[in-house]
Amino acid sequence: MRVVVSLSGGLDSTVLLTHHLEQGDEVRAISFDYGQRHRRELDWAQELAAACGVPHTLVRVDLCAVTRSALTGHGSVPHGHYAHESMKQTVVPSRNATFVCLASALAISHDMDAVSIAAHAGDHAIYPDCRPMWMQVMQQAVRMGNWGASQFELLAPFVLMTKHDIVVRGDLLGAPMHKSWSCYEGGAIHCGRCGTCVERREAFELAGVPDHTEYASGGAA
Repeated sequence: MRVVVSLSGGLDSTVLLTHHLEQGDEVRAISFDYGQRHRRELDWAQELAAACGVPHTLVRVDLCAVTRSALTGHGSVPHGHYAHESMKQTVVPSRNATFVCLASALAISHDMDAVSIAAHAGDHAIYPDCRPMWMQVMQQAVRMGNWGASQFELLAPFVLMTKHDIVVRGDLLGAPMHKSWSCYEGGAIHCGRCGTCVERREAFELAGVPDHTEYASGGAA
């Protein structure tokens, strides 16, 4: 299969890219600079794609101009567990819809079969655009809205997996998870306190896989 992988530079998408390469798929990667606080994730996305010999496209789209989210500079990034109500502050409205549309444009333009995103089961409660039903609708929209796209697929191989399942999968594949970037604060090292840092640390712990991430709060997990 010929697949465009949405590569944020985070842990999940790092494993996703490795997963598709291990499957023997022909892969292109696409990343998005949308004005996120944690732009440093993009440095790793570019480095990983280059190391894997995967063509990489970086798209700049200013979601700061049209959305209000802690991730785009509106308010502070909440700390604590991902399941807390406060984590809804990190929702960026229509972010995945924007990304999937642009990634599908790249895929269709290069006669590729699918776009793959790294949504997982832990995202469902907080992010509506990470749910299986939403993905089915988006797949149909791309098929209906483009010539020659009747067989287009929107893939989400991890959509029924937990975060620690992904870490287990990444460890099995030898994915360079330790170099991925998760922290929403975007500092020099992972803060260890924001929702995605807490989730990352818990995932490694539950998976029984050593976490080599450097955290500002509490040290390496």
